[in-house]
Amino acid sequence: MSGIVRNTVCAFGLKNLLKSTSMNRIITSQVSRSLWHMSNTINNYGIANSAIVKQHQQQLNCKNGHNYQCRCSQHTKAEKELIEFLAEEIVAEKKAQKSKTIPTELDGFSVSLDGANVTLVKKVNDEKIRIAFNVNHTVDTESEPEIDPSEDKPNLGEMKSKPNFTVDIVRGNQTLGLTCSFNNEYGASGADDSYNDCFGIDEVTLYEGEHSDKVYAVAGEVIDGYLYDLMMNYLEEKGISNEFAEKLVELSTNYEHSAYISLLEGLSKFTTHK
Repeated sequence: MSGIVRNTVCAFGLKNLLKSTSMNRIITSQVSRSLWHMSNTINNYGIANSAIVKQHQQQLNCKNGHNYQCRCSQHTKAEKELIEFLAEEIVAEKKAQKSKTIPTELDGFSVSLDGANVTLVKKVNDEKIRIAFNVNHTVDTESEPEIDPSEDKPNLGEMKSKPNFTVDIVRGNQTLGLTCSFNNEYGASGADDSYNDCFGIDEVTLYEGEHSDKVYAVAGEVIDGYLYDLMMNYLEEKGISNEFAEKLVELSTNYEHSAYISLLEGLSKFTTHK
């Protein structure tokens, strides 16, 4: 468990640095992920069963009749430590995985996956509605981790993937394009403070044919407040409501997590196969 202990020390050391500087979201997500999975491993599952870990290590490292000890003897100290940590991490991540399958349909939208890209498409009469997003660098905790050195475990929020996403409403040769992002928390949008949206419109554009940099686009924050609210209502009529957005977060979270596990498994294979 040396890798987990090392991650814990690093995470505690980074806490003050994260509070005092404007570090980017990628580093915050990486620290949060390490803390969150450490907490889940300790609190929910206990230390990974040694027999399971050993069996997983053997599966990753045995090939052509060579046993685990023989394979490991060919690796450097750093490689051995990485192999051992990855074996435990993969077991823990798979236990924490909420869903192992990604739906092919979401509220009438067909779902297609291409690497880190996710596309949802729905056709209604003469319109095609296309939603697209990328899961890279989208994971963060619901709230900032609270770390108390006197406590045995950190108080961590739930991990969520909240990607920026585009909505293209295509009618004939024209496309109404809206770029949207999730709010940090439910909050007011538009001209009326009574609105409580989990996402907002960042940009609006209208063009013919293919999109290019020469197409004019306006920021959502500078358009008329009443127009903004009408555009949000328009999206809701198209099926892109707060409820749908929450399902989108769940879809993105599950897919990002499965992609992370695949990355760990690929890293393990890359490290063990010299």
